[in-house]
Amino acid sequence: MIKGSCCCKAVQFELAKTPSFVGTCHCSRCRKVGASTIVFVKREDLRWISGKESVRVFEPISPYAYGRCFCEICGTSLGEILSPEDSFPIAANALDGDIELMNQSHEFVGEKPSWYNICDDAPQNDGHPE
Repeated sequence: MIKGSCCCKAVQFELAKTPSFVGTCHCSRCRKVGASTIVFVKREDLRWISGKESVRVFEPISPYAYGRCFCEICGTSLGEILSPEDSFPIAANALDGDIELMNQSHEFVGEKPSWYNICDDAPQNDGHPE
């Protein structure tokens, strides 16, 4: 089991399996909500331990399409942890342990700020990877 939580530990969950993908989004919105690096998980692998009721959703403003979840108490970004999809991204920063996966992709590199250097060999995409 891979445990995950917010900073104040009000929100706690675990994953039955290692996420299938790790990627970094450099769009301005992901940077603002503190969830640039994400992991993709399957709904069937997510088990809530506590605090699901403390998760709030920041609804997207056009042109963005996906709501971003966060702990209402401490503000920790949780990605799309309340998504109704079968597979969805959660913020890698919410995982408590090492998943032993390396970053596999960078998206929206054209929006990356000049102060951030990409220091791995993962493929880089101007938009979403195809």
